[in-house]
Amino acid sequence: MPELAEFLPMLALILAIGAMAGVIAGLLGVGGGIVLVPAFFFAFEGLGYSTDGLMQICLATSLATIVVTSVRSVMGHHKKGAVDWDILRAWGPGIAIGAALGVIVASGLRNEVLMAIFGVLGLGVGLYMALGRSEWRLGDQMPGAFGTIASSPVLGFLSVLMGIGGGSFGVPMMTLFGVAIHRAVATAAGFGVIIAVPAVIGFLLTGSDVANRPPYAVGQVNIVAFVAVIAMTLITTPWGVKLAHAMDPKPLKRVFAVFIMIMALNMLRKASGY
Repeated sequence: MPELAEFLPMLALILAIGAMAGVIAGLLGVGGGIVLVPAFFFAFEGLGYSTDGLMQICLATSLATIVVTSVRSVMGHHKKGAVDWDILRAWGPGIAIGAALGVIVASGLRNEVLMAIFGVLGLGVGLYMALGRSEWRLGDQMPGAFGTIASSPVLGFLSVLMGIGGGSFGVPMMTLFGVAIHRAVATAAGFGVIIAVPAVIGFLLTGSDVANRPPYAVGQVNIVAFVAVIAMTLITTPWGVKLAHAMDPKPLKRVFAVFIMIMALNMLRKASGY
């Protein structure tokens, strides 16, 4: 059991991370995972918890928070009639299968490989946020049966390898196929539940007692970080929503896209050993 002097700095850092993630989620409507994973990694590493399974802990803990936030989000959107349940029913099984495969693969990868994957995919997400246009289209309707069967597991798989929910990949994919942005955001919240639930179950069952792990973990999920982030996002997400209504979020979204790309490049730097 860690001493109080060891526990308090970790708690303070995690509370600050949760506060930031909540504000960003409310302000820009993006999921917290793309912020939480690198923030967890550098916080735990800075506190001296350096272990071969650190990235898995960061992915698992991020996904655990997404279970709670996505359920709340999809329930709220459902009350407004914004969730496209037909898309969820069609894409859900494949996404869940991809998420389960993602846990199996992620559990066997080294920190450096997972950091490199996060860096490359994070750069792609950041570039799309910065340069994407609402009028871009790949089609006028969602892919048919073959496209769904081929694409949905990939979405779940890549999301688990990054520790993120359904928004970063799901929203661009749906809007590129003509789904209205508000409907895409609402439906992507459902993607987040389908990704996170099987992934977290898998990470809870695959954890191992390796040396120098951050304390208070169940499997690969750090309970302190999970509880602290959920508590802070409940407080700070409404602050971000108020800010979003008080200012134009478009330039802020581009600034955040640059921030994501900087974090992704930093992950790539760490992965390469520099």
